[in-house]
Amino acid sequence: MGRINRDVVVAVFLLVFCAVFYWASLQIEDMGYETIGSEIWPQLILLILFVLSGSYLFQSLRDTDHEAGPGGGFRGWLGRYRNALSCYGLFLVFLLTLPWLGMLIGGTVFVFAVLTLLGERTLRHHLIHGVVAVGSISFMWAVFTFGLRVILPQGEILRIW
Repeated sequence: MGRINRDVVVAVFLLVFCAVFYWASLQIEDMGYETIGSEIWPQLILLILFVLSGSYLFQSLRDTDHEAGPGGGFRGWLGRYRNALSCYGLFLVFLLTLPWLGMLIGGTVFVFAVLTLLGERTLRHHLIHGVVAVGSISFMWAVFTFGLRVILPQGEILRIW
């Protein structure tokens, strides 16, 4: 067993978080008219989170070799989390442009940008990223529009047409 690091602390916090909210889900009132209780979905999600947090704790107790990163300080922190921070930045741009671009155009551009940021940057891979972006966003839009009857943001560009 390795020494306690940040991952262990976060995993224990997540386990306590799941336990507290599971206990709170036991207090959900039974309305008497539903086929399954209203507490079933929260409890199911919390059980999945509990199992994932337990595996995170197990993995963090087993693995202590990754402590040394690409340097310390703010520059080292940026080096370690560059990809994640870039993805969050792209998501922020997606959210800010959603009223103008809409879900179809904005979502496709977002997925393409994330795949290009994280993947290879060759013409062949750009084509693959484009196909994946158009296919996945089109499928998601079809599921929400036709299957779930949810109207996704159209955006100003598609509203003109």
